[in-house]
Amino acid sequence: MMYGATFTAWRAEAAAPWHAFTHHPFVEGLGDGSLPRDAYLRYLVQDYLFLIHFSRAWALAVTKAGTVDEMRFAARTLHALLNEEIALHVATCAAEGLDEAALFEAEELPQNIAYTRYVLDAGHSGDFLDLMAALAPCVLGYGEIGRRLAARTGETGAGEAPYAEWIGTYAGADYQRVCHEVGALIDSAVAHRLGSAAQDSPRWQHLSHRFETATRLEIGFWDMAFSQ
Repeated sequence: MMYGATFTAWRAEAAAPWHAFTHHPFVEGLGDGSLPRDAYLRYLVQDYLFLIHFSRAWALAVTKAGTVDEMRFAARTLHALLNEEIALHVATCAAEGLDEAALFEAEELPQNIAYTRYVLDAGHSGDFLDLMAALAPCVLGYGEIGRRLAARTGETGAGEAPYAEWIGTYAGADYQRVCHEVGALIDSAVAHRLGSAAQDSPRWQHLSHRFETATRLEIGFWDMAFSQ
């Protein structure tokens, strides 16, 4: 169980779209360095906009949380997104000649709108578990992708390969720790609300479907990078 029992079960139930997401041509291009630079830059711009909405989703998680520990975790994650991850993303984009003002003013593409609004709607219309199921593919999928690409390429940080820094970020110890913590948070939240036999709960299939839908939207996000 890479990132917890709940994630492992959801991942297995969404096996086909999960493989399509984590082995997408965009991902494989990152791994072997063949990804066209314009596709990567298009992704970077849209990912900045995505992170803004992702931050809003974690802010919403604070209000949807059922325990103080859940609130603290969501608040820490929001802080890390706003003050660390977005800052790193801005620095990466600046190195590519894209300043933050240009990023913020960029047109948000339909695939980005569809994904981010789905996650936010899951939180607004549902509860903490709905929101976690919708957030999990991004958080944990990037961790899995980073680990796999690093194992294949040997990239664990900045290197000479075109996308070594990206791989190293998500394969690195800091991000992998976040993935394990989020996996544990989801397991705890599920046990707290659905009990020890969560997969027998009437809610299980609904949550699993949330996870699968978000995974399919991740595929669309990769596809977006190749759009003109």
